[in-house]
Amino acid sequence: MKTFVTGGTGFVGSAVIHKLLAGGHEVRALVRPGTNTRMLDGLPVERVRGDLSDMDVLEKGMSGCEWVFHVAALYAYWGYTWDNFYQSNVEGTRRVMEVAQKSGVKRVVHTSSIASLGIPRDGTLGTEETPVTVKDMLSDYKRSKYLAEEVVREFVALGLPVVTVNPAAPVGVGDHKPTQTGKMIVDFLNGKMPAYVDTGLTIVDVDDVATGHLLAMEKGKTGERYILGGENLTLKQVLDLLSEVSSRPEVRTRIPRAVALTWAYVDIGLARLNSKHVPAATPDAVRVSSRKEYFSSTKAIRELGYTFIPARDALRKAVYWYRKNGYAP
Repeated sequence: MKTFVTGGTGFVGSAVIHKLLAGGHEVRALVRPGTNTRMLDGLPVERVRGDLSDMDVLEKGMSGCEWVFHVAALYAYWGYTWDNFYQSNVEGTRRVMEVAQKSGVKRVVHTSSIASLGIPRDGTLGTEETPVTVKDMLSDYKRSKYLAEEVVREFVALGLPVVTVNPAAPVGVGDHKPTQTGKMIVDFLNGKMPAYVDTGLTIVDVDDVATGHLLAMEKGKTGERYILGGENLTLKQVLDLLSEVSSRPEVRTRIPRAVALTWAYVDIGLARLNSKHVPAATPDAVRVSSRKEYFSSTKAIRELGYTFIPARDALRKAVYWYRKNGYAP
């Protein structure tokens, strides 16, 4: 199957490409000029130079393709404006859907995020159906991913066969930027994480997320969305697992969220004074951590046959890759 992938140089996108190639698919990837292509180097992938702002480039990329995986997105908590997020994640998605409809592709998988989903206030697990509004989105990134899903729904209503997947917090091989979760792992390995806050997240191996993308393409129902999650763990539990698999000392100090929020404001103040300084955590990131983001993958398991490995094994793979690639001793 000839397939077009946006975001193929990124963490999740490159994992999707590896799975596609392993399955015998012919892959064409959108590559932004100047981007790091280390995860594609040496692979039999046709590269189309350009970005989501160029309709002609997208048309070239999708020409002759039957499948489209729209994985590309701007994911950050610092250094970008709302307009950056809106143009990349919302309008970029709109352009991909417009070209996909015009090109007559057979199917599209849109990579969203659990960031766009609702979190139950009673402590139960979030699902694809948990009520949520744009007012519940606590960061520009979350807001843009929520609005991107609304764009997808518009095109589904027009007859475009799109399936949406909502990955949790992926870890593992190839997180070269790294992501927010990956940075936490790297900081831990380098002894730069002396304390933690009381929060929780859903840890999943990136290879399981990639497999979930292909399952969604093959078995997902048009217009539906599927959470691609794993184990729901407190941050303390994640750090303890990291200690086990890396032989690094445990992090024992817990700090109140109010202290973390105060420091986040100080840290972004330092970043504004020094352009080379990147905040360890922004106020938005601290606010997002105010509730444990726990989600259920039951729907993907039931309808797609989705599975995931234990968080310990996923974290072990991540630790090995970061050490092998010089991110930590």
